[in-house]
Amino acid sequence: MKEYRLSDFLPTTKKELELRGWEEVDVILFSGDAYVDHPSFAGAVVGRILEHQGIRVAIVPQPNWRDDLRDFKKLGRPRMFFAISAGCMDSMVNHYTANKRLRSDDAYSPNGQAGFRPDRATIVYSKILKELWPDVPIVIGGIEASLRRVTHYDYWDDELKPCLLQDCKADLLIYGMGELPLKEIVQKMKAGRSVAELTDVPQTVYIARNDEIPEYEGETFTLFSHQECLKDKMKQAKNYRVVEEESNKLKARRLIQGVDKEHSAVINPPYPPLSTEDLDATYELPFTRLPHPKYKGKTIPAYDMIKFSVNIHRGCFGGCSFCAISSHQGKFIMSRSEESILKEVKELSEHPDFKGYLSDLGGPSANMYKMRGKNPDLCAKCKRPSCMHPAICKNMNTDHSTLLELYKKVDALPFIKKSFIGSGVRYDLLLQKSDDERINKSHQDYMEELIAHHVSGRLKVAPEHTSDNVLNIMRKPSFKLFHEFNKEFERINKAYNLKQQLIPYFISSHPGCTEEDMASLACITKNLDFKLEQIQDFTPTPMTLSTEIYYTGIHPYTLEKVWTPHSKEDKLAQRKFFFWYLKENQRSIINDLRKMGRPDLIEQLFSHPKGNTYPAPEKERFRREEGGKKEERPRGNNAPDARKNHSHESHRPAPKQREERSWNDQKGNRKEGKNRSFRKGKY
Repeated sequence: MKEYRLSDFLPTTKKELELRGWEEVDVILFSGDAYVDHPSFAGAVVGRILEHQGIRVAIVPQPNWRDDLRDFKKLGRPRMFFAISAGCMDSMVNHYTANKRLRSDDAYSPNGQAGFRPDRATIVYSKILKELWPDVPIVIGGIEASLRRVTHYDYWDDELKPCLLQDCKADLLIYGMGELPLKEIVQKMKAGRSVAELTDVPQTVYIARNDEIPEYEGETFTLFSHQECLKDKMKQAKNYRVVEEESNKLKARRLIQGVDKEHSAVINPPYPPLSTEDLDATYELPFTRLPHPKYKGKTIPAYDMIKFSVNIHRGCFGGCSFCAISSHQGKFIMSRSEESILKEVKELSEHPDFKGYLSDLGGPSANMYKMRGKNPDLCAKCKRPSCMHPAICKNMNTDHSTLLELYKKVDALPFIKKSFIGSGVRYDLLLQKSDDERINKSHQDYMEELIAHHVSGRLKVAPEHTSDNVLNIMRKPSFKLFHEFNKEFERINKAYNLKQQLIPYFISSHPGCTEEDMASLACITKNLDFKLEQIQDFTPTPMTLSTEIYYTGIHPYTLEKVWTPHSKEDKLAQRKFFFWYLKENQRSIINDLRKMGRPDLIEQLFSHPKGNTYPAPEKERFRREEGGKKEERPRGNNAPDARKNHSHESHRPAPKQREERSWNDQKGNRKEGKNRSFRKGKY
């Protein structure tokens, strides 16, 4: 492996500036993450892009905001602007669970230790810099800023908040992936324009006086103002639909939203999707792909997780209601070239810790590489936020042949022993029936290749729920498709004599989900021999459809009311159905199902091969409560859902798993503390 010097990294201290012979820099970037010089880490990407534009850039990772603020002063004032990113995760999601409990770790900090970034890092950093250097412009970006570019619901404060620029007082906000706007900003500033004059850069947001909003050649749409949304949730719901649709159009409109009586946020439309050449260029930047030497002897969990994985594309056209990927990366798939991917794999092989195994070849979804519409003209007119709901678009080319060829080329490299697919697989793409038999064959070939050769013992998929009503709100396919995929998974495992596990993810407390829905989910997954562990409660995060429904109680597309669990008690009542098999939950579950008038679900959940419908203590208590009447119950194999294949193995305890998964999709790969489920008797 190439030996890197300190000067090969972006400078983080005055001493490192001196090593380069610099007395000052053009841009200073403050980041909520530790500095890992890798294309999966936002701070490194921003820094390397600016550096490639001929800019002298320094990075201050995880500055101390509690002391005398020396970290904010140590590099002096930049010539052009300060840049701020809260990091690869929203700082509030990073800090708190779905039940607003403080997390004990931080995957993007040294040794996974929490406490190295503040709540609402973008606001905190920006306000400090404005106090210290009031005349220096501030440009903010990253997932935290991107998803707060318009009026949004804040779950942690339980209130509607305006465009983030209004609260943090920065000068310009970049939303989405930042390569193209950053390049244009630098070019215009080199030409002599100030940040205040940059009102024409696509994919940026700025605050302007209502009487000073510049003219615009394209179409402009004015949203309901922040004040109007505070008074009327219906207007907030209507706003969301417009914002989501414009975020997923190839030719979007400029949006304007009033933030107070005199000022408005102006949201310029996004750039077109990056070309393959532009995306390759980002990955060709001189990343060391290592943590900065200042962390010597320490681990950064998020880096360890992706150290030997390769990101092959951006974007996701799934449009899941609870996910923010399409609002940040867009629904159009931007894929790297095979040459760029193979080059990165070769570079990874030179790492001293590399043993021949790639942990992932994927992206926001595992199997969308190079997929696009068959007719680009139809895509140019489309404003659907999902190409897969309510059904997969007939214009979408779901051919998996190109991805299969990529897998084979990677596996053919002499230093690769095995390449695994760690990203989530969209099995509904694989089960889609096309009029083209060649495409249908590619689906079948991909399933076989994936399951037989690219699963590290467990394949993760995300049905998310079993109720068709809830799945429809989630923009997910019917659970019937999971049954189909499960059969294919078992068939291929049997054909190759493999004993692999299928791991489905599920969400509780989602808008539209009731306790009865959760009880049905428990019964269905029990009958499939799944035992769920450490699942996910729905977390309302900015700029998702599910969050808007949670806050407004209204579906933005139908304008109909949707019931949503809000209280801690309601959420816990739903969550316990994931753990129906725990003795401490059984009495409560039985009582709840009685109140629902669903004795059939009691039978299904607590029936046993020997005919006992309830666990012994519950059975006796039931008889006492029914006045001592002895109830005739079916016995043996005639009992509802009695299974002939039950064995002593099915009662083994499931292995200990990590804590509940968090929002991640921020990067599209759901790798932070994921839910687990196991096929009983197969671990």
